[in-house]
Amino acid sequence: MSAPLRIASVNVNGVRAAYRKGMGEWLDARGVDVLALQEVRASTDDVRGLLGEGWSILHDAATAKGRAGVAIAARREFDAHRVELGPDDFDSAGRWLEADLDIDGTRLTVVSCYVHSGEIDTPKQDEKWKFLDAMEQRLPLLAAHSELALVVGDLNVGHRELDIKNWRGNRKNAGFLPRERAYFDRFFGPAGETVEGVDGSTGPGLGWVDVGRRHAGEVDGPYTWWSQRGQAFDNDTGWRIDYHVATPALAERVVDYRVDRAASYDTRWSDHAPVVVDYSI
Repeated sequence: MSAPLRIASVNVNGVRAAYRKGMGEWLDARGVDVLALQEVRASTDDVRGLLGEGWSILHDAATAKGRAGVAIAARREFDAHRVELGPDDFDSAGRWLEADLDIDGTRLTVVSCYVHSGEIDTPKQDEKWKFLDAMEQRLPLLAAHSELALVVGDLNVGHRELDIKNWRGNRKNAGFLPRERAYFDRFFGPAGETVEGVDGSTGPGLGWVDVGRRHAGEVDGPYTWWSQRGQAFDNDTGWRIDYHVATPALAERVVDYRVDRAASYDTRWSDHAPVVVDYSI
């Protein structure tokens, strides 16, 4: 039996800064087979130079230089990749990157996704709604394309009260709005069944699996992002907004799930922690 495939995802908050602060040491020690990055904010040459030899690298930069950017690196060649998401007039550059990998004759599709953070009642939130709409349309097609499909990344929504330490104070803030959370109710709802969202809306469930919540159970967190302000990290006042979202067949192959929370505030190399999951492919 082959060893599990280790897939890690992290919002690096600028990959060059992350490497200056110690990301390379983490990666060297972690035995990662597939690495998904968000908020790269660098060139493809930068990413290739920082990761070094032995990686195949895909990178989709944002339209605006120095913003967003998603990448996938793997210890094997990619079969194909796609960056199209949503209507033709929708700019998803730097936020959605799909890659197909052949794992001993089995197709695995991995998506590195960076959803807009949004800001209520502003154009930023309008863009977030468009992106979530596009995701909702794409997920069924992705599952049809590959039985083993995985969307990872900074999805910038805490789905449930368990996912945000201070959820009561954030009910009217982007990232925990009922309408945002309702998308996730449908993403994770039983496939084909009518799902009522937390905002009262209804729609068909898509049947995808929140790997982190399934693994952790009904507990607070484990959080993946902490504000840089105050004592949020030290007090573990965090948000779980970084996900592995898997098709049911792939979710059944999870061997281990970990959030690599830094040992201390001063040893962090991003305001997000990597989410590392082993899959038996």
